[in-house]
Amino acid sequence: MTKLKLGAIEDDKPIKITHELPASVHRDLVAYAEILAQESGQPIGEPAKLIAPMLARFMAADRSFRKAQRARQHPSGGEG
Repeated sequence: MTKLKLGAIEDDKPIKITHELPASVHRDLVAYAEILAQESGQPIGEPAKLIAPMLARFMAADRSFRKAQRARQHPSGGEG
């Protein structure tokens, strides 16, 4: 069985964003949703719902982003 990087989808209050995807990315997203539904036994009604958890996982795994984010939250030293 395939082990996908994306797990169960959390139910959270969404913020609506409109964005166009290339057709090839949409096809892959639909295929990913189908495989995830098979693997988890949880139907994925709308493949677009995978985009947010995919982005969240991508950002969580980006070490440089996390380091820069921590530096912004806790600036060290003074100015000047």
